Amino acid sequence: MFEDLIKEMERMNGQSVSVAIESDEKGYIDKQCPNEDCEFIFKVNEKDWADIFKDEAVWCPFCRYEAPSDQWLTIEQVEHAKAEAFAVMQGKIHNSLRSCAQKFNRSQPKNSFISISMKVTGGLNRTHTIPAKAADLMQLEIQCESCESRFSVVGSAYFCPACGHNSVTRTFRDSLRKIRAKKDSVGIVKQAITETAGKDEAELTCRSLIETCISDGVVAFQKYCEGMYDIFGKAPFNAFQRLEQASELWGKAVQKGFDEWLSKDEINLLRILYQKRHLLAHNEGIVDEKYIHKSGDNKYKEGQRLVISAFDVENLLVCLEKLSIGIEEGCSDAKSLGVNS
Repeated sequence: MFEDLIKEMERMNGQSVSVAIESDEKGYIDKQCPNEDCEFIFKVNEKDWADIFKDEAVWCPFCRYEAPSDQWLTIEQVEHAKAEAFAVMQGKIHNSLRSCAQKFNRSQPKNSFISISMKVTGGLNRTHTIPAKAADLMQLEIQCESCESRFSVVGSAYFCPACGHNSVTRTFRDSLRKIRAKKDSVGIVKQAITETAGKDEAELTCRSLIETCISDGVVAFQKYCEGMYDIFGKAPFNAFQRLEQASELWGKAVQKGFDEWLSKDEINLLRILYQKRHLLAHNEGIVDEKYIHKSGDNKYKEGQRLVISAFDVENLLVCLEKLSIGIEEGCSDAKSLGVNS
């Protein structure tokens, strides 16, 4: 009586179910880092996934975790695929039972004193899968400068998922963008903390937030310079934390120092900001004679504490952006002349 069901169950044994993954309106498909400590979600261009990405390895744009290409499905895609496979299985079983019922009913004698029939209700009769829908578009679209694959993220990306390349310039620009976002969000943060924890906590938190922007900017520029300087050799340890030494190194490398890219007033301002960063890191921001001497900042007396403003942060970012443009132009000219590391 259940021959069709038995045959269908035998056919289903070991059978796989394919579930398509839709791309978004820009042609990007969703991926997720398989590292459970990360699970960063991003998108890759569907054509590049087929043409550029390799089966052996894909890298997470955020943490650089490496895994074969078949391990990068999102949690939502996996759950959708499971549900679709189960729906297809239900549909096939349901259809087999209906077929069994129809055959059984046809086999029953007509005009019999006792009539027996079989009816199958409920269940699913769908035997095809529905594609996994794409998530919303992501604003930050990136093309790797090394392999030219295209991908998009929310927030930050440090590595190319196709080749693992770490873009020095992109990472630096992203760092400056995050610092500016932190600086611009102070008002919102202050209001939120005031409402939940009080004015004192809000003031302490926001002051610390602004002060860390200075350190973040100097460190980001240091890492940027170290990465860009690689074509000329290895720079002395922490040389790019020191403004004058950094300018001298670039002057020898590309025949242009910081005074070629910044005005005299900007150089003086940057010197003060670098010394402020040093004082915050090593003396809790308390002004000493060494700070006044090195920075030339006569607005403070010994024993006072530095006050860092959003204006200071913006000035730092503007100066660092100008320097990075000059450095990139200088490195590009050097490469065209055949400079080797």
